[in-house]
Amino acid sequence: MTQHDTAVLRVAGRPVGRYVTRPEAPARLAPRPYLHPVTTLAGTAVTELSPADHAHHLGVGVAVPDVEGHNFWGGRTFVAGQGPTELDNHGAQRHTAFQLRDPDGFVEELRWVAAGAELLRERRTVAATELTDTAWALDFTFSLTNVTPGLLSLGSPATNGRPGAAYGGFFWRARKEASAPDVFTADRTGEAEVHGTRADWLALAGAGWTLVFAGATEDTRRDPWFVRAAEYPGVGSSLASAERLPVPPGGTVVRRVVTVVADGRLERSEAAALVRKAVSR
Repeated sequence: MTQHDTAVLRVAGRPVGRYVTRPEAPARLAPRPYLHPVTTLAGTAVTELSPADHAHHLGVGVAVPDVEGHNFWGGRTFVAGQGPTELDNHGAQRHTAFQLRDPDGFVEELRWVAAGAELLRERRTVAATELTDTAWALDFTFSLTNVTPGLLSLGSPATNGRPGAAYGGFFWRARKEASAPDVFTADRTGEAEVHGTRADWLALAGAGWTLVFAGATEDTRRDPWFVRAAEYPGVGSSLASAERLPVPPGGTVVRRVVTVVADGRLERSEAAALVRKAVSR
């Protein structure tokens, strides 16, 4: 994958993330801006780009598998009665402009285009903030506005008939290691216990690093978490879990996820304290 037009995020002068606005990628990957690599303050990478197991996983970003039948996630599309199916239905997110661009963040305008038509317009706000000597926070907000004259609805494989596959929205593809990362919330432990639940925060802890994800608005906290650890490490906030999410003409969907990126393996109390500090900012 060729990469063009990158911005570097810095915390306390140290680079912690590279944002690619115009990736040159096959249509099948649903080309879109992404953050990769994202690192801890000590320099440990905590994202992956187009890994062999899922080539359409592109670091950190926003991806929706079904926008009125168009695939903005990449890869195969789940079709009821058929299962995952190769379709020529992929959309692309196109960077329009930066409204603001600083070393610690940016505000970006994007167009979501499929079949030659613009479906959604997005404003994306990303900010990086130092929390401690060993942890920083990535504050990621996206607003999707329906710019068509008709109703759009957002779906997922789950709403299309595949149980447990409610992915779509903010998604972080984490670093794959020899052992699966630990997954926990304030009161649950393990992928099976955490996946599909609603929790104020969720932690993914690998070899020498921890990511703690938190919904930072009421709407975001109502979305269940999509979690994978054993097959591959990934965490997302599900826009469409039990039913499709309708977006009327001119309507806007807004979500905000704050992620703590920490060196070392955090305990529950440490994860909770850092999330409170990050979200309050």
